[in-house]
Amino acid sequence: MLIETLGSARDMGRLNQILGVLIRHGFGDSVRRLGLADRLERAGHALRWEHAADLAKLEPPVQLRLVLEELGPTFVKLGQILAGRADLFGPEYIAEFEKLHSNVPGLPLDELRPQLREDLGGEPEAVFARFDTEPLAAASIAQVHRAQLHDGTEVVVKIRRPGIDRTIEADLRLMGRLAALAEAELPALKPYRPQQLVRELAQSLRRELDLASECRNAERIATNMAGLPWIVVPRVHWDFTRSRVNVQDFVQGIAGHELAQLDETGLDRTLLARRGAQAVLKQIVQDGLFHADPHPGNVFYLPDNRIAFIDFGMVGRLSARRREELLQLLMGLVERDPRTVADVLLDWAGDAHTANLSSLETEIETFVDQYHGAPLAELNLGQMLGDVTGILRGHQLGLPSDLALLIKAFITLEGMGRGLDPDFHMTSEALPLLKQVVRARYQPKAMATRAWKTLRRVLSVAEQLPDDLTRLLRNARRGKVHVGIDIAHLKRVGDQIDRAANRLAMALIIAALIVGSSIVMTVQGGPTLFGLPAFGFIGFASAFAGGLWLVRAIWRSSHGKDLGDD
Repeated sequence: MLIETLGSARDMGRLNQILGVLIRHGFGDSVRRLGLADRLERAGHALRWEHAADLAKLEPPVQLRLVLEELGPTFVKLGQILAGRADLFGPEYIAEFEKLHSNVPGLPLDELRPQLREDLGGEPEAVFARFDTEPLAAASIAQVHRAQLHDGTEVVVKIRRPGIDRTIEADLRLMGRLAALAEAELPALKPYRPQQLVRELAQSLRRELDLASECRNAERIATNMAGLPWIVVPRVHWDFTRSRVNVQDFVQGIAGHELAQLDETGLDRTLLARRGAQAVLKQIVQDGLFHADPHPGNVFYLPDNRIAFIDFGMVGRLSARRREELLQLLMGLVERDPRTVADVLLDWAGDAHTANLSSLETEIETFVDQYHGAPLAELNLGQMLGDVTGILRGHQLGLPSDLALLIKAFITLEGMGRGLDPDFHMTSEALPLLKQVVRARYQPKAMATRAWKTLRRVLSVAEQLPDDLTRLLRNARRGKVHVGIDIAHLKRVGDQIDRAANRLAMALIIAALIVGSSIVMTVQGGPTLFGLPAFGFIGFASAFAGGLWLVRAIWRSSHGKDLGDD
């Protein structure tokens, strides 16, 4: 159990705090069903139940958001990840998760100074020509200070909060154990895949803790965007960049949420919307590496209708195969081809589910077919993707995490485009690029490359085949070949065999009692009961009782009832 496996007193204290917050916000019943409240109270940990009744009056999505906010950075990050899982949560939960922000008061420079001195090799005032002591922005994992290099370059210095990695690792440890316990004890939570969500959170947080990894992501995307001169990615200054600190060019522009200033500066809203969409679509469809959180706070609009993207701590990656599947899905949506959409989604859902595939396929085809004949400009691609994930959620099917992240980016991007230009349509921008990628895929050179790769794999398998056969035959001669057979409902068949064996054994015992009692009845002397030999009478009575039980068991079995008492 969880309590027995906690590694330290610090973990126990943090668990007590987590459970206390859950109880105060109306989740006390779930805590008790997990058996944690009683165990902690017996261990001497007092859980605060005051105000729980008042907080329980709030709607569950609001309660859950308040819990995540109160529990700190690890849980806030979990909520931000959940905001992109429209395949698992309904719109009311997604709306609350999107309100989660990591904005917290900045730490004084004196608390950062020892770590900065170690990473930079000197005092920040000496390393930089100017270093602002007040943070430009602060979040739960890091905070940003503005500075100037000795050559006059304006930069931002992103500094990881001291000790935040230990706090996050402790929280992840507890969350993993709580998720395993919840998945085992609360069947209603299984469709939400708590253990998988915690694994995704752990991967995302560990990448974000490495500030040098963020810079590597930025440089890769900057290289991919080299053919789009209107896209700006801040330059990284590697001489000052470490895992706990990074230094990048300062971007001076209009933040994505300050749209009113665009008209004052004469920037072209329509052109900005198109260029932003083209950039992110290229990242997704062609490059397989995309900015996974392109919200307005991470986008700046610059003179000459340029666009700058910042903060590459969260990026999405798509394999070549996944990009091909995505391409088929988007083409199916844009061209209103329900068969293609259904095939791709069923492939993504996989075989490890109990969904009614016929019902799911019919629902998807009905959904896509409703757009048949609609003008291209009237299609809202982000909304369509959101509706498709809603269909999957209704059938308790989840998307792979990379695709959930991608769909969130798509929906965010289309929302930003419509904010810039109400007449913006993602489909108009996506279709030419999708067709271009399809044409490139079926060009002779591309097809020859794929054929050559396939041939190399086939030759590799053929080359290893003699060795594999030799090992198989050698193991067969030694009697070490194992064959695994997985038969559906095998346990049920085994249970039925067990019951039949039990009844047969009981019938033999009854027969033995009858024969033995008959013999005892012929023996003179000994104790009597109702004028009959006592042991013979008891034997017949036991045989009669056993016969009644056997008749009852057979009757219940023939009527299809549960035989748990056999």
